Amino acid sequence: MPRPTIWFLRSALIHLALGFTFGALLLWNKGVPLHPLLWRLLPAHMEFLLLGWIVQLAMGVAYWILPRFYTQRGDVRPVWLAFVLLNGGVWLAGMGGTLAAPAWVILAGRLCEAGAAAAFAVHAWPRVKPMAPEASHRD
Repeated sequence: MPRPTIWFLRSALIHLALGFTFGALLLWNKGVPLHPLLWRLLPAHMEFLLLGWIVQLAMGVAYWILPRFYTQRGDVRPVWLAFVLLNGGVWLAGMGGTLAAPAWVILAGRLCEAGAAAAFAVHAWPRVKPMAPEASHRD
């Protein structure tokens, strides 16, 4: 398994564990009130599970499974950039909402996440090739 995939998957699992932990605390707080400020974990809970886990897992698997032409996966720098931007964006947007940070912190997180998607697309686009038309198909 390629190294970027390993890092994407490990990071996704860390976000899954944190998101589930925050969700469990929120659920517990709903049944047996612990502290009213625990509800501030909701943005981090959603961010970690939706983008930190699901998107990161998808990117890691996509990097691993997309076709390799000429036995190479291509330049890995956009993939590493996507990894850094996605994780930075998830933490900025998730913890920014949790800690009631200024709106520009959450915006910066969202821009990092969008940059991660763009960087990953730059890497993946050349690896997706259309199927060759069938020789027997004629109009």
